[in-house]
Amino acid sequence: MSIRTIDECFYQIRNGANIKQGTVEGGYPITRIETTANDRFNRDRMGYAGITDIEKYESYILQDGDLLMSHINSVQYLGRTVLYEKQGNEKIIHGMNLLGLKARRDIIIPAYARYCFYSYSFRQQIGRITKKSVNQASFAVADLKKIKIKVPDLSEQSRVVDILNRLNQVIKDRQQELQKLDDLTKARFVEMFGDPVDNPMGWNKKRLQDIVSDDCSISYGIVQTGDDKEEGVPVFRPVDIVNRVPKLDELKKTTEEISNKYKRTILKGREMLITVRANIADTCIVGEEFKGCNVGRGIVPIRTKEDIMVLEFLKYLMDSKHLNDDIKRKAKGITLIQLNMEDLREVELIIPPVEQQKIFVDFAKKIDKSKVAILKNYSQGGVLSYDNQF
Repeated sequence: MSIRTIDECFYQIRNGANIKQGTVEGGYPITRIETTANDRFNRDRMGYAGITDIEKYESYILQDGDLLMSHINSVQYLGRTVLYEKQGNEKIIHGMNLLGLKARRDIIIPAYARYCFYSYSFRQQIGRITKKSVNQASFAVADLKKIKIKVPDLSEQSRVVDILNRLNQVIKDRQQELQKLDDLTKARFVEMFGDPVDNPMGWNKKRLQDIVSDDCSISYGIVQTGDDKEEGVPVFRPVDIVNRVPKLDELKKTTEEISNKYKRTILKGREMLITVRANIADTCIVGEEFKGCNVGRGIVPIRTKEDIMVLEFLKYLMDSKHLNDDIKRKAKGITLIQLNMEDLREVELIIPPVEQQKIFVDFAKKIDKSKVAILKNYSQGGVLSYDNQF
């Protein structure tokens, strides 16, 4: 296995055609940053500029096996790379703010290169060449060309691509299984309660303020969210809720003195957290292991009067698309978008009978157990890291 620079592996690395998109609709599609969303080539996220004469942009037409890499973006998305695989006779123009890389195919297979660009080693090197500014980050093509990657012979590259392709297919299959279970939960919710905003079943409604427990105050948390010191009171922030799952291991810490100034938001050991900044209206439920933690200004803890509303039911209710979208629309701000406490307190909720809420929560918990079983079987099936291949 040899070590090669990016420059040795690609005969062309350049930005796309400078075309102002969106001024005129129609014409040939043009790639943009959104085209690479979710680490795949999205034909439904193209730009247009009314270009019908392709001759001027002939050299920018994507060819099968071209790679597109994000080099001007938020830090976490720098280096994001997708492989273009041509379909039929389509002609797509390589647009600005994505680098186009054309592989020397006697040295490197494009699909192998794409996997290389997601390896830990490559991500580390991208971090070292990244230049940060106020609104975005970037790296220079000259610096990218100097990055080194492991390049085995073509037969070994082909073997690695085959293994990783099969692994990715397994991941997609499991994701589809999980999505079907999520859809089943949503369908059961609608069947039992209808749309929570339109309320076709005519349930009584109450404001969120009216269903919280007497020891709960719907209010902002700590302004100063602390630092990385080892001792102190852990403080939840929106970034500590990942995919609606709370993460306890990397919380910032604040002093007990500051935390006690915000006693109303100290966690009691069983509550729902809702984000009011960043990813507005994301929710999660925390248990005893989080007791004594506090929350930052971007999170509000909620405890319910359980003779009116079961806490887990409130979470499913707040996560339902129509109501969740309705809450998001209430967020205001220019530089800092956040949900006002008064607006949150006034959110109207359907109030089905508690026993019916519990029946749904039990059903949802069974679905969640099925999801856990799928993930467990998946992990036991041998999901391996191939990073050392690169």
